[in-house]
Amino acid sequence: MDAADGQDAGNGSPAEPGQHRSALHRLRSRLRVHSVAGQVFVWLLVVVVVLVGAALTALVLQANRYATGVAAGRTRAAAVALAQDPGVLSAMDSPDPTTVLQPLADRVVKEGRFDYVVFASPQGIRYTAESPELIGKHVIGPFERSLTGPTTDSFETPIGQVVESGAPILRPDGSVAGAVGVGISVAHVGSAVSRQLPVLIGGAAAALALGTVGAVLVRRRLRRTTHGLGPAEMTRMYEHHDAVLHAVREGVLIVGGDGRVVLANDEARRLLDLPPDAEGRKVTEFGLEPGLAELLASGRAATDEVHRMGDRLLAVNNRPTAPFGGGPGGVATLRDTTELRALAGQAETARARLQLLYDAGLRVGTTLDVTRTAQELADVAVPRFADFATVELADPVLQGEELLSDPGVEQGPRTHRTTAGSGSDGIADWPFMPIGTETTPLPGSPEETALKTGHAALTDDLRHEHAWRARDPEAADRVLSFGVHSLITAPLRARGLSLGTVNFWRAGDSPPFDEEDLAFVEELVARAAVCVDNARRYTREHRMAETLQRSLLPRGLPEQSALDVAYRYLPALRGVGGDWFDVIPLPGFRVALVVGDVVGHGLHAAATMGRLRTAVLNFSALDLPPDELLARLDELVTRLDQDEATGAGGEEESAPVTGATCLYAIYDPASGRCTMAGAGHPPPALVRPDGTVEYADLPVGPPLGVGGLPFETAEMRLAPGTSLVLYTDGLVENRRRDLDTGLAELRLSLAGAQAHRSPEDTCRAVFGALLPPRRSDDIALLVARTRLLRPDQMAEWNVPFDFAAVSRVRKECSDQLTAWGLEDLTFTAELILSELITNAVRYGAEPIRVRLLRDRSLVCEVSDGSSTAPHLRYAATTDEGGRGLFLVAQLAERWGTRYTARGKVIWSEQPLTAPEFQFEALLG
Repeated sequence: MDAADGQDAGNGSPAEPGQHRSALHRLRSRLRVHSVAGQVFVWLLVVVVVLVGAALTALVLQANRYATGVAAGRTRAAAVALAQDPGVLSAMDSPDPTTVLQPLADRVVKEGRFDYVVFASPQGIRYTAESPELIGKHVIGPFERSLTGPTTDSFETPIGQVVESGAPILRPDGSVAGAVGVGISVAHVGSAVSRQLPVLIGGAAAALALGTVGAVLVRRRLRRTTHGLGPAEMTRMYEHHDAVLHAVREGVLIVGGDGRVVLANDEARRLLDLPPDAEGRKVTEFGLEPGLAELLASGRAATDEVHRMGDRLLAVNNRPTAPFGGGPGGVATLRDTTELRALAGQAETARARLQLLYDAGLRVGTTLDVTRTAQELADVAVPRFADFATVELADPVLQGEELLSDPGVEQGPRTHRTTAGSGSDGIADWPFMPIGTETTPLPGSPEETALKTGHAALTDDLRHEHAWRARDPEAADRVLSFGVHSLITAPLRARGLSLGTVNFWRAGDSPPFDEEDLAFVEELVARAAVCVDNARRYTREHRMAETLQRSLLPRGLPEQSALDVAYRYLPALRGVGGDWFDVIPLPGFRVALVVGDVVGHGLHAAATMGRLRTAVLNFSALDLPPDELLARLDELVTRLDQDEATGAGGEEESAPVTGATCLYAIYDPASGRCTMAGAGHPPPALVRPDGTVEYADLPVGPPLGVGGLPFETAEMRLAPGTSLVLYTDGLVENRRRDLDTGLAELRLSLAGAQAHRSPEDTCRAVFGALLPPRRSDDIALLVARTRLLRPDQMAEWNVPFDFAAVSRVRKECSDQLTAWGLEDLTFTAELILSELITNAVRYGAEPIRVRLLRDRSLVCEVSDGSSTAPHLRYAATTDEGGRGLFLVAQLAERWGTRYTARGKVIWSEQPLTAPEFQFEALLG
């Protein structure tokens, strides 16, 4: 700018007019890329490109929407027309729909230029397909919607976007005979539009070229008019010149090729103490530090070189001006870094500590194990903050129990060294007390001070810490001899209680801890304390839930002769769940097998499991069929959901039970029949005596709590030696294995089982094949091998509907008991049978049957065709009757009623050995 004032930068003589024109020419060449003409050219070009691109995009999108709409209309019209064709309805109800419908589908595809036409049954089984191997398989996708009315869907496939329409094929009575689906790809419909795209793209390219040519012509015209510069640019350059000289808080110094100062702003004059007439003088005349003067005069490139100027430290950047349009010389910028240098070390320390806190947030608390969390704290602090670190935790914390008082106080919990960390690997002699050692904070020691005050305690020189040495002088001398010289002890506090202490040690050449380290330690330990307490609380909850769950599960198998049973149960590794099983003896030597699963984990799932298991036991005592028992259990779950959904104040309290599944099966060893029903549970596996494996064809029922849908039973006859395998989904399904794969692997593990293979061996083989390495859910497995009662253990009689037949049947039953060697039970059995048969003849209906079963006890059963329930009465002393069932209840060990599809059965059970003084007790 001195040249603009008419002064020569070298010798101060007036500048020549040619030099003005040369400087102006160089300035124009530099600003040419920022000229108004260039900017107008760029904007015009951008506007043309955007307009052409938007028009082309709009045309393509409009064509695509048109093609999609045409495809939807064509497929929907074709689907509705085919669905209403009488010939299609006749073919759907014919014995072989494929024979008639496949040619029709091929013809419609060819003549209508569709991609496919599919006819399917109401269950989604294909009658037609583009590939013969797909016929007879299930339709892919949401097939059920097309059974209720015409539907149209659009979706992406490997061949592009496909539009599919479906319609139901209805019979005259309104029932659904099947459905038809017609699909066509949008690419086929839009092929005509696609052929016009080259024309559209060519027109767009021509418009773009024409717009570009117009922008170039406008730019040339504008350049000739403005000559590349305008008054605004010159004014802005002058304003920037003044800002550099007076406002910039960084020194700027321009030195010519001869070492003379060309320009110096106010900040450069202040930093270098330059005189007012510095321009035009050599930089070596100002008494600068020799290295700084040499750098400024030489013009060599430099970046952030530090030079001293009096009591200041200057960071100097120097660049030559020649390559950038100027003459020989250089431009230097100067910054005062005196205070910055002092702050740099503090900032680096703060940055390192913030990074350490960040890393601690990522590395501490990765598990819910107390000891592992404490070790992670020690590992993150060593060696970046301390040379050694030790963690002492209270015993209740390690055991996951509640803390009633702080450690270190009188009657407080004991503490033990839990973990330790060292910055050196392979230390020959560890100077500190080993892990597991009990630590007792003495009065005045750093541990006692930290626990009492709740803040970290600093010991900058351990040689003068007498209270610390008093606990174990020999160990203290060993630590000091190892070079340890500084200690910070911080309390692990969370939720108002101290969990233990953390000791950070420095040794050797490491600087001792200071007051600034205390705040950092408290922040680090406070974050870790929350993780340790979370692990403690999790351990406590997990143990409580596991204890509750195990207390609610069966502790052993009941005595019964119908099944050989073995079981396995494993809780999840994290958080117990709601799986349960049961083996329940029923009257008539029958046995009920139960397996259930409550969705979720934790105390709520375990408690819910206990409630459901208790309900099943109670309902089983009523001797209900499987479907009726599940229906009552479903009603119970629904009521539980309603009660738990809102509390007394209408606020939400707990999660609903909906999601529980159950499988209930009853096996009768007298007939070999097994009746079962399921509520959203996987089907049981049947291992036949010859080793073949199949899954029971069990009707799929809804999970418990859904309501509104009935439960259905499946009845089958099982040969002796058949194994019935019940399980929960945790055995066959996990994150790495879906349900179908798990069922296939279970089948393989059960296949080939020989008749002599025990249920215990089967459990062992199944767990060996399917048990996942890390269980995320509970696993319950129940294997029961069937038995049958021998013919000589059963006796049956048909009873005529006549009171006179009672004495005959009673006599035959007495002879049968004598044949079994149960003469001692003859009198009581005759009394019981007489009352039961008499009641059946008096109040029941034909047919009447009597059955005796002998196994672990004697069971007498009287069945009739009436569903009228008997009631136990307590007759008065003046009544002539009403004591029959009362007498049965007194003579039998147990008695009851169960209902069948054709009536009821009244049964009684007696021990094989007659009780002594039984009748004397009745008379008394």
